[in-house]
Amino acid sequence: MFTFIVTNIFLLALATILFLAIRALPRIEEPEEVVKQNVIERWLTSGVPEKLDAALNAFLAKTLRKSKVLVLRVDNYVTKQLKRVTHENGNGKPKPDFKEITGEKTEEENTPPSL
Repeated sequence: MFTFIVTNIFLLALATILFLAIRALPRIEEPEEVVKQNVIERWLTSGVPEKLDAALNAFLAKTLRKSKVLVLRVDNYVTKQLKRVTHENGNGKPKPDFKEITGEKTEEENTPPSL
């Protein structure tokens, strides 16, 4: 029984020492090493690249939208000119007759020739 009491006292003392050491750890600070950064490293760690990226993305999106509109306008103009040229010259292709392809005969072909 005596050993049990001595062991408990020893463990309580050890726990108290550990508790006090753990509480004192945040107060112990190591001197901070001064790290020299060159201009590029400071610029990369600042917020400038993110702002530059956001501005570039906004500019690119705006430019692409405007160029898309311009391309569509040019496409419409070219299509109108092509339609005008084909209708004026009469060079437009005739519409395909799908009845010939499927074998169906029109009413004119079904009637016998009159004398």
